[in-house]
Amino acid sequence: MINAMSKLSIVALSRNPISKKLAFELKDQALQYGANLHTVGGEISNGAYFLAHWECPHDLEISQRETLRTIAARFNSDLCFLKDHPAQIKVLAMDMDSTLINIECIDEIADFTGKKSAVAQITEATMRGEIKDFKESLRRRVALLEGVAANSLEAVYRERLKPNPGAAELLAGANERGLYTLLVSGGFTFFTEKLRTQLGFQQAQANTLEILDGKLTGKVLGDIVDGAAKAAYLDQACTSLGCSKANAVAMGDGANDLIMMNGSGISVAYQAKPIVKEKADAAFDHVGLDAALMLF
Repeated sequence: MINAMSKLSIVALSRNPISKKLAFELKDQALQYGANLHTVGGEISNGAYFLAHWECPHDLEISQRETLRTIAARFNSDLCFLKDHPAQIKVLAMDMDSTLINIECIDEIADFTGKKSAVAQITEATMRGEIKDFKESLRRRVALLEGVAANSLEAVYRERLKPNPGAAELLAGANERGLYTLLVSGGFTFFTEKLRTQLGFQQAQANTLEILDGKLTGKVLGDIVDGAAKAAYLDQACTSLGCSKANAVAMGDGANDLIMMNGSGISVAYQAKPIVKEKADAAFDHVGLDAALMLF
């Protein structure tokens, strides 16, 4: 069923030139939904990625978008469904674990106790949205870290943590454009502060692990940063700049990022869980984080 509320801009992103066959198959599939895709301009490349753009006269149902994304994936391309008249982007807000970086830090810390599997199972269920209460999920996982040497955090940072492809380029581009950059995480301040300095975020918010006598106590200090808190930090940043979430790009991979992503000018799901991909404007599985810079 077609939702005729608004027009869409459909954008394909790829590391390689956009296949003409991809364009043909997308247009053919869209016609089955009663939507005639019109090509906008020619293919664009910034040297790292290629972009093709179509205008769609109607909004599309989630299932229709997912079908088009499946077609694009066969051509190693990602599809983005953007508002026809987007607001000026002034803020970049993003999650840390598995979005900005390649790991879930809590799972790697747990590896030092031999409890990685137990913690990872809770993490996965939470990110898929199967465990709804993020605060309780985090408390359960952190409790399993009791007794871990505090210096294991540094080992995780140095030996296992790597920014995901395009992270440095994304931050450099965002800062060059004068965006306010916010790293907001349900993870831990030990890592967010290092990444804030390393990559140039202007603000970082996360949870603080309690450490006594050089060991983790299995507790978190203060209020837990959950999905609602992430969204609140983004709202505060926008308010301080005199804008709204419509002026923000919000990036995440798990269910606890959805509140922050909902209502943002552009929401980007990076290597994300299915529940996040289907709700996001853009789903990146083939391009790096910095491809977001081509969307605004």
